[in-house]
Amino acid sequence: MDILTSALVKLGLWYQSQTRTDLWWLALGLGGQLMFTGRWFIQWIASEKAKRSIVPETFWYFSFIGGLMVLAYGFRKGDPVIILGQFGVFIYGRNLYFLWKNKALGQAGRTNRDDMT
Repeated sequence: MDILTSALVKLGLWYQSQTRTDLWWLALGLGGQLMFTGRWFIQWIASEKAKRSIVPETFWYFSFIGGLMVLAYGFRKGDPVIILGQFGVFIYGRNLYFLWKNKALGQAGRTNRDDMT
């Protein structure tokens, strides 16, 4: 029980040392990471329903927004690993561009279900 008590004391001291701004940035970073992780559940559920590999449009929104949130957190923390790890934001944005472009051309039905085979 001493290990748990010690960990809780350390967590409490850490929390008290954080400013409101620090906690806001932490929430942004964690929220972005949750969105980024949540996209895999969206893709998994869509694929299970279709009985084939599907990448729904929502996957790309979660990827892009979550990636931007984590990227902002990485810049705030000055962490080059996080910053470089979010290169995919450009790819997610490009996929959204293709979706929007195809919708404008009236081809939305084909772009919402891309095979990943």
